Amino acid sequence: MGLADLHVHTIYSYDGTATIPAVLKQAKRVGLDLIAITDHDEIRGALLAEKLAPAYGLQVIPGMEITTAEGDLLALNIRKLVPARLTLIETIKQVGELGGFCIAPHPTASGFSMKSLSAFSIRQALQVSGPKPVLVGIETYNATAIDRECNLAARILAKSCAIAQTGSSDAHVLAAIGLGATFFPGKTPADLFAALQTRTTRAQNGQEWSTARVLGKWIAGYLLSLPAHLNLFIAR
Repeated sequence: MGLADLHVHTIYSYDGTATIPAVLKQAKRVGLDLIAITDHDEIRGALLAEKLAPAYGLQVIPGMEITTAEGDLLALNIRKLVPARLTLIETIKQVGELGGFCIAPHPTASGFSMKSLSAFSIRQALQVSGPKPVLVGIETYNATAIDRECNLAARILAKSCAIAQTGSSDAHVLAAIGLGATFFPGKTPADLFAALQTRTTRAQNGQEWSTARVLGKWIAGYLLSLPAHLNLFIAR
């Protein structure tokens, strides 16, 4: 069985705190086989991580967390930027044209900075599925979501929609990587995609952090990461 964290942020996200090498090192240390880098409306960090991953004995799926008109969407296995604020269905279509696949993260969640898809939007998108499904999973365990009820709601939604379930950390700090993860048969990105299509993934629940710990860790990490954010801004 493989173990993947499919929702990880880096300093290439406006709210991320960790560099790419640090993320890869931590992911390997906690025993992950595979991670997806999903920075907000940004692909550069994911492409760099994919390039560096072999040196860390790790596999990386490049992706991004796209701000659609209806809420956030994880797009995986893409190497080009998908525009933000398109409709959910148009976003999914563009991801499919790039050879990627999608997972709905923290559906229905509310709270600090959360921009989540509604159950209605997800059901609508699933009804428009083409010959090869692109929206193939729902994140049913988000380890750092402040709205804890969203995980239960996501599990109910995934079961009613007969769609694969995933677990992720939604890590914005190093220590959170791997707190939520996805078990799947095999070890490779291709194995993961096949497992999502056949609904043979399983969400792993790790240690849950309190709201105070989530926010405290992020504030401390963000302050320390400000020089790195500034360097990236200048490099643009």
